[in-house]
Amino acid sequence: MGRILCAGLGPGDPDLISVRSDRAIRAATDIAHFRKAGRAGQARRIVEGMLRPDVVEHAMEYPVTTELPFDSPDYIEALARFYDEWASRLSELSKTRDVVVLCEGDPFLYGSFMHLYTRLQGRAEVEVIPGIPGMVGCWWATGTPITWGDDVLTVMAGTLPEADLVAHMERSDAIVVMKTGRNLPKIKRALAVAGRLDAAWLVERGTMPTQRIARLVDVAAEDCPYFAIVLVHGQGRRPELGDEA
Repeated sequence: MGRILCAGLGPGDPDLISVRSDRAIRAATDIAHFRKAGRAGQARRIVEGMLRPDVVEHAMEYPVTTELPFDSPDYIEALARFYDEWASRLSELSKTRDVVVLCEGDPFLYGSFMHLYTRLQGRAEVEVIPGIPGMVGCWWATGTPITWGDDVLTVMAGTLPEADLVAHMERSDAIVVMKTGRNLPKIKRALAVAGRLDAAWLVERGTMPTQRIARLVDVAAEDCPYFAIVLVHGQGRRPELGDEA
């Protein structure tokens, strides 16, 4: 009997992969990774040059991307079938060998592997190797601490309704918005309503060679990169000489 190991890859720079994930990836005879149809996939790009020459790759191609609204019944059904199918395939493969599944960031923080993990319970031995979340690499790239003192940090998905985004932004000190892409115009509007737009940053492909950091207010409306995170840094207590706290 083999196992299914999900290796968290961290924010993008291969040097930030954990020693444990690195060891599992280099030893793997079978590698599975998510991707859009016809594309290499971000996870696969991160591990370029790390794989064994005889590795067998299993490309898990999403059935839909942006053709359907993410909350439509057709979208949900297509993804559910996709995860059902791949849970069965991986479970079958693991009967005779270890299979390493690649996942950017940390698998348990908005990671696609979560949907396989729940389906594999009781069907295969599953191990998840944590990774540095992508948002950590992005706020590190700005060179500014994301929180100070007793700041409250809120992490939210850009797919939330605009009113919900505004409500969370108004009551948070520091903000991370993931799943940007085509949601970016909505995110900008919500930040403007919450009075936080001028302090917001967009970090695209954080820690990677193609990294881009820009003030969100300066990003064009049609510029909606997928691998990007929006940040608003906290401004809480900073004990210094002369301060009482």
